[in-house]
Amino acid sequence: MKYKDIVLLNEEELRDRLKAEREMLSRLKFAHSISPIENPMKIRTSRRLIAQLNTELVKRSKTA
Repeated sequence: MKYKDIVLLNEEELRDRLKAEREMLSRLKFAHSISPIENPMKIRTSRRLIAQLNTELVKRSKTA
């Protein structure tokens, strides 16, 4: 998901997406700890998306 797409989401969708992405990251970390996952870059991508979602939420809360 690109940052342009994140900006277009409303606040509720951002929170839902953030929750889902945190759960995905948790599952990825768990799977990776048991046996190495095929593409460990998915963990980095997931962390970055979480950070971008949080950044957009904070930005919106400061302007509101």
